Amino acid sequence: MNEQTGTVAPMDAHNQVLLGNVRPTEWRNPGPRARYNLVVVGAGPAGLVAAAGAAGVGAKVALIERHLMGGDCLNVGCVPSKSLIKSARIAEHSRRTTPFGVKIEGSVSVDFGAVMERVRRIRASLSRADSADRYQDELGVDVFLGDARFTAPDTVEVGGAALRFSRAVIATGARAAAPDIPGLAEAGYLTNETVFNLTELPRRIAVVGGGPIGCELAQAFRRLGSEVFLFQRGAQILNREDPDAASILRKVFVGEGIHLYEDCDLVRVETSAGGRLVHLQCAGTEQPVEVDEILVGVGRVPNVEGLGLENAGVEYETRTGVKVDERLRTSNYRIFAAGDCCMKYKFTHAADAAARIVIQNALFWGRKKLSALTIPWCTYTDPEIAHVGTSEKEAADQGVYVDVYRRDVKETDRGAADGVDEGFVKILTAKGSDKILGATIVAEDAGNILNVITLAMTRNIGLGGLANVIHPYPTQAEAVKQAADAYYRTRLTSFVQGLFRWILARKR
Repeated sequence: MNEQTGTVAPMDAHNQVLLGNVRPTEWRNPGPRARYNLVVVGAGPAGLVAAAGAAGVGAKVALIERHLMGGDCLNVGCVPSKSLIKSARIAEHSRRTTPFGVKIEGSVSVDFGAVMERVRRIRASLSRADSADRYQDELGVDVFLGDARFTAPDTVEVGGAALRFSRAVIATGARAAAPDIPGLAEAGYLTNETVFNLTELPRRIAVVGGGPIGCELAQAFRRLGSEVFLFQRGAQILNREDPDAASILRKVFVGEGIHLYEDCDLVRVETSAGGRLVHLQCAGTEQPVEVDEILVGVGRVPNVEGLGLENAGVEYETRTGVKVDERLRTSNYRIFAAGDCCMKYKFTHAADAAARIVIQNALFWGRKKLSALTIPWCTYTDPEIAHVGTSEKEAADQGVYVDVYRRDVKETDRGAADGVDEGFVKILTAKGSDKILGATIVAEDAGNILNVITLAMTRNIGLGGLANVIHPYPTQAEAVKQAADAYYRTRLTSFVQGLFRWILARKR
């Protein structure tokens, strides 16, 4: 979005609906109340949940947003990216029907303009839930559109109005990081905040960064027909994930024709007659790659500048964001923070959970801690990679001894029926115990399969307890139960087996 003109490209009927909900041009800010129980700065996932939750229990709430209601998730993140990924997945699966006895005559073609129109349509259809009208008229929240700035420890200004508060929440989110690469800014580049404005498919696209955003969009654009060059500075894409999981995805990417450059540094970018020339340094050798577009996905930077946090006595760092304690309180006892502006895990569901903690701690003297949360995550490539808790590497680094239970998805009956070649469920338990410390799943629907493990960890249910959960047959999720069965087999020591034989012999 262009913040100066208030437009979204392309300005079609869908984006007009979107803006009518999340940034209505005729919006008039309400007159401020004498004092609010809670003022929320930022209307992304954390801010929306905090505002709606507080208003729902009777608090007087003001919500301030300088850009688009709904934040990154609705406008430039989860919703558009997963809509795009779905189209890309359908295109790729349509090309791989022969092994299943289905023949498609001719080649599979992609209408990129129609794909992106669908993305905009879905985004617009979901925007009503995050709209300014809904929050003000239905939920009773005073919605202020404009730049917020703290002017005192208990006051924030927006549009010339001073909003006094008993408590406040900073939920300003984060933005795409821009790497310091000579010539990149001059050549021009896309981020997740602008890539969904495209209406024509780039013939060649460079994706800078092999993290979740980079990997998801690299695979999507390749499947939609672009020639894709994925540049990863480190030796492993998805470097926060289990190496076994990253290795499977690497194999898939290479098989799908993604040009993967690992352990390479971007030296500089130049414009060329044919587009943009990206110069790489790989193993001491410089090599140029010519592309039409560059998509940067190298992480997120918290939005903390320009808020007047100094006036409110709120400590922060530009790189890591607002400083908070375990209960998400800032250095100003009146002000809390939640979401990407202050948290390590920059996920919508983590922001949602943090906002719920803030409501309890800010308004009701709660003592909920962020560290008590069990936060899963999923990278929506194909296959998906989902994770929760401790990884094998983290356990080794911390000197924690673990038992590892792994089951390959292809070993389940449903995996065989689905033609699965790669993927697994890996569950870590404390050594000699069934206490679950973490899990990684690589599967087509890994994000959904992971939920039962996350629930078990949250409710302190051991791996043995999962063996007693009846899974519908046949599903790929049976791999979880099979891993749990493997735990029980470790308990059948020679002594226990001998004891069972003795008991059975006496029952003859």
